[in-house]
Amino acid sequence: MNNPEQIQIPPIQNVHVPAAAVGRRLDQVLAELFPQFSRSRLTAWVKAGEVLLDGKTAPPRQIVRGGELVTLNAQPSQQVPLAPEDIALDIRYEDEDVLVVNKPVGLVVHPGAGQAAGTLQNALLHYDARLTEIPRAGIVHRLDKDTSGLMAIARTLRAHTSLVAQLQARDVHRQYQAVVYGAMIAGGSVNAPIGRHPHDRLRQAVVAEPSGKPAVTHYRVRERFRAHTLIECRLETGRTHQIRVHLAHLRHPLVGDATYGGLKLPKGAGPELTETLRGFRRQALHAEKLEFSHPADGKMISVAAEAPADMQGLIVALRADTTAHAEAEAKRSRR
Repeated sequence: MNNPEQIQIPPIQNVHVPAAAVGRRLDQVLAELFPQFSRSRLTAWVKAGEVLLDGKTAPPRQIVRGGELVTLNAQPSQQVPLAPEDIALDIRYEDEDVLVVNKPVGLVVHPGAGQAAGTLQNALLHYDARLTEIPRAGIVHRLDKDTSGLMAIARTLRAHTSLVAQLQARDVHRQYQAVVYGAMIAGGSVNAPIGRHPHDRLRQAVVAEPSGKPAVTHYRVRERFRAHTLIECRLETGRTHQIRVHLAHLRHPLVGDATYGGLKLPKGAGPELTETLRGFRRQALHAEKLEFSHPADGKMISVAAEAPADMQGLIVALRADTTAHAEAEAKRSRR
């Protein structure tokens, strides 16, 4: 039996635009003021005249000055059928308030255009029927389809409110491991706003504010290979494709990322490494560690998950290639 997605909306919500939002677009500000609703849903309400700015309708790209009164007076035109599905979940932490799941590569987080079922959200509704009462079945942040790793799920409204607030305050520690093209010298930070690519609607890009939203990624080198680097990344913000965009901006795109990098075979790559790189058809990115304050007692929750087999195999192949070339170079130098 199909369960509709539960979208609880009070008749009217009045919220003032924060002063810090001056110069930003209305649709961007709404996404932060009402994180329980998707950006596409909020944009649809704006276009339908169900969101007022100081009592007047405004386009989604309207630039705000800060301090305006936002009035949300909307009801969903229809409920979206969302059926629980028996999809296996890798649960790494669980209590009455929170779940932490290790999402596999290939699993879409929630239904969208072209993906009406078979998502993490469907799986969560099957695992815990009470999640129908929580916005988006408790999903408060997301991972791309082909990114593996840890996600926190709110099982209660108290937990949902707390986790959303922690994410907005940048108090959630989200740590990733990634394999990039090129030999990076040292770690650092990327502080560059991210927004929709000006010519390709399916991509994100580093763009100037106010079109771009503030985005900060910290990274450090873990292991250098001959022509690649294993790095650790920490998100300070959570923009769409953030790590992928920021590393491509540094000219060190993720291995396997066809959207922001493409296939690059290093000079002198042997058959094993060539086969591994050609066969690695997703971005080499894994959310390996998640830390947050528990919504009930404030205790720090820390969860870790090892990288999946394909990424571990990639690292093994890169190590072997590095060793083989170092040994060959040593032989040449002894002649």
